Amino acid sequence: MNNLLIWPVAVPLLSALLALLWPRRSTWIGVLGTTLSLLAVVLVSRQVIESGAIELALGGWSPGLGIALRADGLSVLMLLMSTLVSMAVAVYASVYFSRSERRSEFWVLWLLLITALHALFLSGDLFNLYVTLELLGLSAVVLACLGGSRESLQAALNYLVLGLLGSMAFLIGVALIYAGYGTLDMAALAAAIESGPTAWVALSLMTGGLLIKSALFPLHFWLPPAHSNAPAPVSAVLSALVVKAALYLILRLWLALFDEVVTQTAALILGLLGGIAVLWGSWAALQAERLKLMAAYSTVAQVGYLFLFIPLLAALPEGTTRDVALGALVLLALTHGFAKSAFFLAAGVIMQRAGHDRIAELGGTARALPVTAFALALAGVALIGLPPSGSFLAKWQLLSSVFITGQWIWLPVIAVGTLLAGAYTFRLLGYAFAPGEGVGPSLSVGREEIPAVLLALTATLVLGFWASAVWELVPISAYAGGEG
Repeated sequence: MNNLLIWPVAVPLLSALLALLWPRRSTWIGVLGTTLSLLAVVLVSRQVIESGAIELALGGWSPGLGIALRADGLSVLMLLMSTLVSMAVAVYASVYFSRSERRSEFWVLWLLLITALHALFLSGDLFNLYVTLELLGLSAVVLACLGGSRESLQAALNYLVLGLLGSMAFLIGVALIYAGYGTLDMAALAAAIESGPTAWVALSLMTGGLLIKSALFPLHFWLPPAHSNAPAPVSAVLSALVVKAALYLILRLWLALFDEVVTQTAALILGLLGGIAVLWGSWAALQAERLKLMAAYSTVAQVGYLFLFIPLLAALPEGTTRDVALGALVLLALTHGFAKSAFFLAAGVIMQRAGHDRIAELGGTARALPVTAFALALAGVALIGLPPSGSFLAKWQLLSSVFITGQWIWLPVIAVGTLLAGAYTFRLLGYAFAPGEGVGPSLSVGREEIPAVLLALTATLVLGFWASAVWELVPISAYAGGEG
């Protein structure tokens, strides 16, 4: 049954090949491939829930020599989010690119991006992680270019250069690990790595490369132009999934491989950068004049919240309390993924109808596009952290961990960040619900509006009322690299 681990990677890869060979059928191949990928992930998730963490050595080669695939609670949660978001975005993209000359290019690159994401979440070897991280970055960069404007090309070029720099730093760290320990298998490394110069330099390089890709302040400057100028389906995936892949790897490194190496001081530095990101990103989102630019800066802030958990986790001892805090981090990441993808898809609908995304000129949006306005409002609830969204429960646990550890510095950051999120969300809704003709006359509900609503409902209701499933799955995660 462990052979199931192959299919979340193989299905989108084969679909990408088919879309390349039959470009006229690329839309149907892309939607079908995404659907089958979701089915494969559901089967893997079911097996992990029933049996615990599972692994597979491809070709019969033992880990260290061959490619090892591993799935546990954490990787399954990330896979489920990526496939559900991908499915919704694929349905939206089937309309968005229906008349575009770049339709076939989008679907091939889109399926390759899904392939890279799934392979990354399932990889149990550091070099394979580097390969999948590179494929993910290159696919994302070319997708960001599909906007076709000079601004999108310039933003994608900056994204490419910084992404390659981050990948190079990660690769050098991987090389140091191999030179020092003779293996790149994560399960073996978790038991072998000890505090010392090799481990410290490798961790610093790998973390630095991943911080560029996760757009943590002050390395965030590439994200707003890249995300805001890309086509709406691409923006949704970049913000919801690609940034989360880097965070996922940081969690694996800091909580698994280098758990004995990480110090409270190092964790505090990441937390401080996260705190600045929360405040700066929220303030920039409040000042933004364009809808997609506001969403992009909001992503900078939301990523900052995730890094606030790092010093708290470092201060908590192994046990239930730490598992609950980690579950809250994962829940917040999942909620942001669904909410932000909904936000960008809704922004795409507005841009296609109005021809622009200038916030001050969106009067009448709620009347002309009530379903889209509803999706924006629901996504805003999740981004602020209001009940019953999953982010409300996650932030509540974040505050609880602050009180348990006595790290009071994070209280004002959380409070001010939440107030600013409320301010930029209600500023947007104020314009959207104001009278005006910014987006023209009323329209019937279009197929492209439904994905945003479903994603927003998932962030606010599904993850809110069924958040306990996240906390139940996270302990299945083997922090030591995949052993159940």
